[in-house]
Amino acid sequence: MSSRDTANVLWFNELHREDVNLVGGKSSSLGEMTSSMDVPVPYGFATTARAYRYFMHKTKLNDKVNDLLESIKDYENSDELHKTCEQIRNLIVEAQMPDDLANDIKQAYSDLAKKMGQEDPFVAIRSSATAEDLPNASFAGQQESYLNIKGAADVVNRVQQCYASLFTDRATYYRHKQHFPHEKVALSAAIQMMVFSKASGIMFSVNVANGDGSKIMVDAIYGLGEYIVLGKVTPDHFVIDKQSMKIVEKDILKQTVELVRVADGGTEEQTVPTELQEQAALTDSQVIELAGYAKEIERHYGCYMDMEYALDTNTNRLWIVQARPETVWSQRKKNKDNAIDGSSNVVTEADAEIAVRGLAASPGVASGVVHVIDNPKDIDQFKQGEVLVTVMTSPDWVPAMKKAVAIITNNGGMTCHAAIISREMQIPCIVGTRSKNTVATEVLKTGDVVTVDAKNGVVYRGEVTSMLKKATPETTTTGQVVAAESFAPTATGVMMNLGDPGLVDRYASLPADGIGLMREEFIWTSYIHEHPLYLIENGQADKVVNMLAEGIAKVVRAMAPRPVVLRFSDFKSSEYRNLKGGEKYEPHESADLLGWRGASRYYDPKYIDAFKLELATVKKVRNEFGLKNLNVMIPFVRTVTEAQKVTAIMRDEGLVRSADFKVYMMAEIPSNIILADQFNQFVDGYSIGSNDLAMLILGCDRNNDTVASLFDERDLAVKRAIRHLIVTAHKDGKTVSICGQAPSEYPEFTNFLIQSGIDYVSVNPDMVKETKRNVAHFEQRLILDKATGRGLQDKTDYNW
Repeated sequence: MSSRDTANVLWFNELHREDVNLVGGKSSSLGEMTSSMDVPVPYGFATTARAYRYFMHKTKLNDKVNDLLESIKDYENSDELHKTCEQIRNLIVEAQMPDDLANDIKQAYSDLAKKMGQEDPFVAIRSSATAEDLPNASFAGQQESYLNIKGAADVVNRVQQCYASLFTDRATYYRHKQHFPHEKVALSAAIQMMVFSKASGIMFSVNVANGDGSKIMVDAIYGLGEYIVLGKVTPDHFVIDKQSMKIVEKDILKQTVELVRVADGGTEEQTVPTELQEQAALTDSQVIELAGYAKEIERHYGCYMDMEYALDTNTNRLWIVQARPETVWSQRKKNKDNAIDGSSNVVTEADAEIAVRGLAASPGVASGVVHVIDNPKDIDQFKQGEVLVTVMTSPDWVPAMKKAVAIITNNGGMTCHAAIISREMQIPCIVGTRSKNTVATEVLKTGDVVTVDAKNGVVYRGEVTSMLKKATPETTTTGQVVAAESFAPTATGVMMNLGDPGLVDRYASLPADGIGLMREEFIWTSYIHEHPLYLIENGQADKVVNMLAEGIAKVVRAMAPRPVVLRFSDFKSSEYRNLKGGEKYEPHESADLLGWRGASRYYDPKYIDAFKLELATVKKVRNEFGLKNLNVMIPFVRTVTEAQKVTAIMRDEGLVRSADFKVYMMAEIPSNIILADQFNQFVDGYSIGSNDLAMLILGCDRNNDTVASLFDERDLAVKRAIRHLIVTAHKDGKTVSICGQAPSEYPEFTNFLIQSGIDYVSVNPDMVKETKRNVAHFEQRLILDKATGRGLQDKTDYNW
């Protein structure tokens, strides 16, 4: 056995790409570039997989970990799994690292300090899992990265925390499902010189938008690179021709915020100086320099590459901080190279093989490369233009969903998160493939090319070009004048549901009478990413107010003077827990759909400070920005007392109902209907959430495939409840709207609502025009039937 096999620490210049089994993928890649290439890589060293196994052996943690894992009776019980994994992580973090291993790490850090000519230099520590006898094993789970770390003791501590990250709930569950013993997996930590980035970004040696291998793509932002991965800042975009090494495409975008290091450790968000906000983060010469490195790295590896870089603020020097093979277009190129005619992925309609069937949730046809994601922590790996295939989505998946050309899920029905959001974003989506006896994540593999026919709920293997051409509307080039669309005025308002502020410019011109439902959760998952209580504890309450206000104001301003109804946050505990820092504040609830959500949070001493930030945001948008067309809605109010408590808090914070400020309430619980006469005193009106209301009236989990066929908003019990609410609300001068999916899905349900006297219907953007026409038609029919007395008679008794 060589000394390399027994070493606890190896320097980058001792490592090569074939050393994945020794130090994992990230460390071996950094080593390859350092030892075998002429590209600038921040120098450093890696702890080895052997060091991890030595740590676990010397501390006698293997037996303790095995005992704890064997004590788990049910891996599907999230509470039990969480408690056990937390115990394991605590054991690892609290164990005494063997002195010889700790000294090796400290000595390497000291040697790095000498090489850099600094005392206690700042370093970045990144972890990478690898597996014994299976170097390319990929394990779902969070792999920790720590930036701006200083001091030998802290470095040792962070390495130990990296070790503990192998036992996150998701990683442990994944290994159990794969029947992979935990002793077979190990972790390497790469410790390298910290680049104090004034700009950073990602580049590819292929244009990932279209697979053009003759181009290099560079994206750049100010500050640290985390914000480009999170999608928080839209980067500057450059395309470089490999042959001429000239920039052939440039798109410079305004950047208002950046993530920067703090002098004594850690990071914080700052505003980009005004004079730089609309300037490129990189100069043209720096872009060309990066393109040269990308070209060299691709030549060395022999495949398309995905790379990360940073521009040092002190030296103005560019550094390559990561390089890995690009998977999607490399796989596609490989498939084409292996084909006789070079077009193995293109198939005719007659020859198209059906891979998966499911429920057609959001219509459309699209083709692309599959990217299967089992773990929400891996969504930052998802790239623009891929087909997202997963078990089911939730609000924290939105950044990935926005990049997808199509979405396919194993679970869910027509009212699940993936279905609702994809319709709003107008992304073709098929859900619930399991209900059609196929499991998408098992049948489809990352790198597959598929065509998604989301109009009919079918996924075909390959690129069915004829189907795609049919889906693309023909455009006229004859210069003919096309008649403008016209919509008859309607007494019943047709509103629009909207979550993502980034879509408002696309939809503001639709003939909607306002926004009937703006979901606040979108702003959290797309822009903020952090738990409100975590931000408060870290002195960043202003960040919440400013970022929420920015997103909300963008929508309210675009829609003015039409009213916008903002629904306060309605995350479930599991969704809040997925926000950064959320683990500390959120309970583990077995049925969080019926747990601590909506109004029950707002007056709770554990959460009230976070709710007050939402109220401060509304005041800022209305008072400071002068956007008086913003109104609010309270979700999931179980009791009249809850309505009283929440509105009292709002009043104390300076938000008082008036002629130009309306407070609405979601009507989605049977108690809201039964006690509407008492709720009336606290609100100006209601918005029916037909999805939750139908679920709770029928006692049927709308996300459960087993009973999905029983879920129907058109059930008479639901209709009677809606009719009763409208009558009771109107007696006290309160309005009633509906923001569920039913009016979009069933025109006859819209007719029932109009017959019942509803004031507004709110639908997804893709259904606004059609619903506007339907409402006009039904209203005219109502007038005509009343005038002639000869209309069709509905014999159903809707009273109760």
